[in-house]
Amino acid sequence: MKKQPVIFNSLSQLHKAMGQAAPTHPLISVMNYGDALFEPKDFEQGIILNFYKISFKTNFSGKLKYGQGYYDFEEGGMSFIAPGQLLKMQDEEADYSGMTLHIHPDFLRSYPLNSGIKQFGFFSYSAAEALYLSEKEKAVILSIYRFIQDELNERIDKFSQDVIISQIEVLLNYANRFYDRQFLTRKAVNNDLLARLEQLLEEYFNKDSSLIQGLPAVNGMAENLNVTPRYLSDLLRNLVGLNTQQFIHEKVIEKAKEYLAKDGLTIAEIAYHLGFEHPQSFNKLFKSKTSLSPSDYKRRLLN
Repeated sequence: MKKQPVIFNSLSQLHKAMGQAAPTHPLISVMNYGDALFEPKDFEQGIILNFYKISFKTNFSGKLKYGQGYYDFEEGGMSFIAPGQLLKMQDEEADYSGMTLHIHPDFLRSYPLNSGIKQFGFFSYSAAEALYLSEKEKAVILSIYRFIQDELNERIDKFSQDVIISQIEVLLNYANRFYDRQFLTRKAVNNDLLARLEQLLEEYFNKDSSLIQGLPAVNGMAENLNVTPRYLSDLLRNLVGLNTQQFIHEKVIEKAKEYLAKDGLTIAEIAYHLGFEHPQSFNKLFKSKTSLSPSDYKRRLLN
């Protein structure tokens, strides 16, 4: 019988499984996995945490399995796990040193951050899309972790939750800023990803995949590129100012103009070649992007 992932519903359960003392607060804790007493093989089937996990790994020499791939974290960095995601730890010799912040959703329940945290797209990123930090950035992040840890260890009172919530918001906002920086500093890698996406779309239309599968799908393109849909959209916004859906639509319009410049296909046939189920949908998208209907655009080309 296939083993099932181990599900942790509370921080206390996780601390116990990791051989750590019970958390000082039942809904939030800071743990150093380097001090944890556990065997990765005990969790080879994976774990599911029903709370947020924000990890700042300073010396991660092992491999983390997320989805179907294994990813090295030898450089150190940050990863963000939302409740309900499957996480696998495979390497028995792995060093998981670093600070990990666990936040139960109930800790955020009465605060705007309860809904606001869902706006931070990096919780949908995979481990391969970790945030790598400069030395200065590491110092900033580490100071926030230590502040939260001190607050939990030394002075839990009626103000503690407000103070800690504000620090979590600062942490997430810094992560947003540093990810934006990472999109810029890894521009060569990102431009390569953009080129691969353009090639995928070109092949998709040239092989008439659209006739069978319909319009190119965001999830399908991301899967082919081995990135998460959210990461791909965020990356494209930084590179070209468009999310993935908008980028695909731009390519659809470019291809439509190629077809319209040639004789032999009717507007309806062009729509079907591009993957539209109904020509009216093609007409609507084309007009929204060019301010002309496909037939008007074709007439202009002939004049």
